[in-house]
Amino acid sequence: MSSWIEMLPVKNATGPLKDAYELAKTPAGTVDNVMRVHSQRPHTMVGHLTLYRSVLHHPDNTLPLWFLEAVGVYTSLLNECEYSFTHHCANMRRLLKDDKHADDIESALRDKSPEKAFSGKELALIRYTGKLTSTPGEVEASDVEAAKSFGATDGEILEVNQVCAYFCYSNRTLNGLGVTLSGDDVGYYAN
Repeated sequence: MSSWIEMLPVKNATGPLKDAYELAKTPAGTVDNVMRVHSQRPHTMVGHLTLYRSVLHHPDNTLPLWFLEAVGVYTSLLNECEYSFTHHCANMRRLLKDDKHADDIESALRDKSPEKAFSGKELALIRYTGKLTSTPGEVEASDVEAAKSFGATDGEILEVNQVCAYFCYSNRTLNGLGVTLSGDDVGYYAN
């Protein structure tokens, strides 16, 4: 079982569900469980997919995609979401094309010691991510100002905010419905 609720098969889908599955297909032509879990309500799959693509893959984002993936990885680690961590850590690794750097980042984030792999603007943004994920009610203007003091623009801070917020939503969907990696091709990008 890949989740605690029934996920309707892709091959038998018709109508709005078939349309949603078509939108959600990966480059490999499959539909990951993170989207399939919405099959009982296809409109939520479309909404989830639209949010994901606009937050993480929009061409107007200016931060490097590997870094936005790292924000998702840290958020997922802090939320104990193995599903998102596994997928997006693989994505980050493929985008970095530097196993040593990827190992250093993964180790630092697992240890909740981002300063071991990040500095300057990236470190300030990752620290903001950690606080926004773990203690959102304690985020203050000074957290944003810290990122600005290292050169982060308002737009970059918003990008990180939205990626973190998206992963909190997705992590809760996945963890709350018991979604597993069973049957997924891990990672979205080609090697």
